[in-house]
Amino acid sequence: MSKSIVYYGSPRQARLEAEETLPAKLDLILERLHLRDRVKGETVAIKAHVGGNIGYSTVHPVFLRKVVQAVKDGGGHPFVTDVDWDVAGSETRGYTREVLGCPVLPSAGINEAYHYVHHREYKNIKEWKVAGMIQDASFLVNFAHVKGHPSCGFGAAFKNIALGCMVGETRSAIHDTNHYDRYWFGELCPDEAIRQRIKEACPFGAIVDDKERPGDLHIHFEPCNQCKRCLQVAPPGSLKIDPVNFHSFMEANAISVAITLSTFEPGKAVHLALATHMTPVCDCFGFTSMPILPDAGIFGSDDIVALDQAILDVIAKTRLIEENVPTSMEVWYRDGHPFQLLHGPYKDPYKVVEYGEKLGLGSREYELVDVLPVAEFVRAPMAYISASGA
Repeated sequence: MSKSIVYYGSPRQARLEAEETLPAKLDLILERLHLRDRVKGETVAIKAHVGGNIGYSTVHPVFLRKVVQAVKDGGGHPFVTDVDWDVAGSETRGYTREVLGCPVLPSAGINEAYHYVHHREYKNIKEWKVAGMIQDASFLVNFAHVKGHPSCGFGAAFKNIALGCMVGETRSAIHDTNHYDRYWFGELCPDEAIRQRIKEACPFGAIVDDKERPGDLHIHFEPCNQCKRCLQVAPPGSLKIDPVNFHSFMEANAISVAITLSTFEPGKAVHLALATHMTPVCDCFGFTSMPILPDAGIFGSDDIVALDQAILDVIAKTRLIEENVPTSMEVWYRDGHPFQLLHGPYKDPYKVVEYGEKLGLGSREYELVDVLPVAEFVRAPMAYISASGA
C-alpha cells in the first residue's frame, strides 16, 4: 500500500517576498489537494476554531479567506463554522462574512439544539451528537490550529473535529472518559487527615474532594502532569495515576472523528493545519500566551492520521522553548515529545493517531512533500515598497 501524502509549507523563507510566506504556501497546498476540482455544487463546511475572548493565535482570517475563495472558485458553497458561543463573538476577532467571504455559522445552531444522534458505546458514552450543520454539509474542510492541550498534550486536526463537531453534551462526556476507570480506592485511605495531605501534595490543585461522593477524592486530569508527588503521600493502592485514564480521552477523540467523518462520502474531506504560535493549552481558553515551540509551518492532506502524525514528527525535531512556559507549569519529564515535556509522559500526543489508524481513518506511514523548499543560501535584494503605495 502506498504511503499517504502530506503537503507541507515551511515557515522559513529564502527571500523577503510574499510568494514565500505561509499564506502563499497554503495556495500551493490547496492546488496539490485539487480542492477547486472537488467542490463543484458542494455545500462546504470549513471547520475552524474561531477562538474566544481576546485570543489571537487561532487560524488567521487571511488563511481562511484563501480556502473560502478556492471553494468559491471551484463552484462550491462555503461557510465557516464553529461552536455557537465562539461564533457569537467571532466578529471581535475578525471572523466576519465581509472578511472571510462567506457566512460564519454555529455548527449546531443556536444553543446547540440542532444535531444528529449516533449510537456507539464507549465507556461512559452511549450517544454521540454530531452538529447538524456539519452533518448536513456534503464536503468538509477541517482547518486546525496546532497547539498544546491539557487533556492530551496536543491538539490539531483530530481535536478540531472530535470536539468541535459534537455538541456540548458529547464534548463533556468525552472529557469524562478520564474518570471511567477507577483510580481512587477510598477504603484504603479512611483517614481524612491523610486525604488532606494527598490534596496538598499536588502543586497544581489537581486533586480535590469528590462533590458526589463524600470522603472520596477526584482528579482534575487537565492540570495533572503525572509528577506523582501525590503517590508519595497516599497509602499503597489507594490512588492510581494510570495511563488508561489519560488515554481514554484520546481514544474517545478518535472515535468521535470516525463518527463525524462517516457522515461524508469518501473523498469529501480534506484536512489542513497551521502550526504557528503554538501555545501551552488549547484556544478554548480565550487568550494567547507566548509560543512554547518554534513555528513548524502549514500542512495539508486527505489523510487525517498522516497529517497529525507528520505535524508531530516535524515538531519532535524542535525544542520546547522553556523560557516561554508559564511559571505556573512545571517541566520535569525529559525523555519524550516536546508536548510530553510540557504536559507529562502519559499525555502522549501520538496516541490519538495510533487509535485513529486502528479505526481505519488513515495511515501513520506518509510522505512529506514540501510545496516550496527553502533555498539553503540565497543572496537577493530586498523588495522595494513604495512609500506612496503606487
